[in-house]
Amino acid sequence: MKGIHVTSEIKPLKKVLLHRPGRELLNLTPNTLEELLFDDIPYLKVAEEEHDAFSQVLRDNGVEVVYLEDLVAQVLDISPEIREEFLRQFIDEAGVRSDKYKEIVYNFLNGITDSKSLVLKTMEGIHINELHGNCNIENSLAYQVKGDSRMVINPMPNLYFTRDPFESIGTGVGINCMFSQTRRRETIYGHYIFKYHPDFNEVQHYYDRTIPFSIEGGDVLNLNKQTLAIGISQRTEPDGIEQMAKNIFANEDTAINTILAIRIPETRAFMHLDTVFTQIDYDKFTVHPGILGPLEVFKITPGDACGKVKITRKEESLEEILAEALGVKQVTLIKCGGGDRITAEREQWNDGANTLCIAPGKVVVYERNNVTNAILRDYGLTVLEIPSSELSRGRGGPRCMSMPLWRED
Repeated sequence: MKGIHVTSEIKPLKKVLLHRPGRELLNLTPNTLEELLFDDIPYLKVAEEEHDAFSQVLRDNGVEVVYLEDLVAQVLDISPEIREEFLRQFIDEAGVRSDKYKEIVYNFLNGITDSKSLVLKTMEGIHINELHGNCNIENSLAYQVKGDSRMVINPMPNLYFTRDPFESIGTGVGINCMFSQTRRRETIYGHYIFKYHPDFNEVQHYYDRTIPFSIEGGDVLNLNKQTLAIGISQRTEPDGIEQMAKNIFANEDTAINTILAIRIPETRAFMHLDTVFTQIDYDKFTVHPGILGPLEVFKITPGDACGKVKITRKEESLEEILAEALGVKQVTLIKCGGGDRITAEREQWNDGANTLCIAPGKVVVYERNNVTNAILRDYGLTVLEIPSSELSRGRGGPRCMSMPLWRED
């Protein structure tokens, strides 16, 4: 399967992109948690075991699993010129400013001959101690002042949430401008995959990482071939949604003619639409009851002139809006935690509403959300539980950790 083909949230998942959490988690410290968007430090050994269990559940259900680090390594192996381009761009975007440090870091990274090891190192970050012996680094004022106490390049611990740096849209892709500066470097990997990888270099682009308005993939849901839902959230700006709509509608090859922009409260707990709302069957969604009161929905369609869009505020209930978009008589919203306020808040914090649907009525969930999982079973869903004591510390669930590349129609 070459390219992208994702026209729903629920049809049988055949190919998915993951990133196995690695040594980047070891470079989290209490002092850098806020900057790197974590609330706690996961125990890497257990996080890896939990992630391996996740990938095995997918394979056991007929899903081909590919890894971000492998695809980027395959790109770097295409030619020395691409490797050189990647390293120079990565160092610039990592915030290495002085020419002296740029060359020291370049020589260090370029000395890693195995491409996958190189990619993993860029994800892990670089501590200044690792550069000792390279071009007399000790003979610099920065080193004399700061000594061996700092990271020259910060880690990217959020990368195991592969949903966010880009999104699959029909047969195309959006490569995002991430909301937080600390995550913007993550999209460099998608940039090189969709520019050079032979399986993906002909995919249509609907958004570019250089557009100055933030969008993140956790806010983008493919409801069907004609309709997207995109969250207006803490991390996705309305200007970004409008620009994406213009780009999509201007493309003659897409069938998408409607975007539902759903505004949710801008809080850490509700960072993306998929942390409070996911589709799990033809006519069923999980939802955190905390968003239902203040919810606003806007319908975006092509305007009367090229490059224009029409925006209409929807006054119907969320159930009515979704039923119309999906062409079903009625939609059921299954409340996280059963609607009990305390249970809902606790299980939503641990991504009880963040499910990965791998076939209609079949979902992957965190096992810790036992109340919500039991309710899903009561509604007749097949619930595949995965361990999550450490993975959940990053504040993202099974949907956050997976980027579908191919779903059947």
